[in-house]
Amino acid sequence: MANQAILGQTTFHVGDTVGVHYKLIEKEKVAGKAKREVKEELRERIQVFEGIVLAIRGEGANKSFTVRKIGAAAIGVERIFPLNSPWIKKITVKKKSQVRRAKLYYLRGKTGKEAGNLKRSEKKINEEKK
Repeated sequence: MANQAILGQTTFHVGDTVGVHYKLIEKEKVAGKAKREVKEELRERIQVFEGIVLAIRGEGANKSFTVRKIGAAAIGVERIFPLNSPWIKKITVKKKSQVRRAKLYYLRGKTGKEAGNLKRSEKKINEEKK
């Protein structure tokens, strides 16, 4: 079982709160100058999906990780990202947590503060800064 993943210089573990910066391509229909003329424009932007890493699975090129965040109206949203996707621009680690499980699927049944209260590992953060 994989408990950590490395993307570039960033190492993150299961239980960490991460921000995944990924590229979105959107198509927009724009009215042209002439009547009934419709043009399509492509727009690229980077969106951040911030949440807790529930699981890391796979090996090598097949490695992927699951991130869960609490969205609007306290609804949980999960996304599975392939680690070596060209759409992922960077991953930032917001909080480090110390967990005793490889998969944190039990967080799916919790809501509100319960879902985000993992044991924060201040010692780990201080050691990595040195």
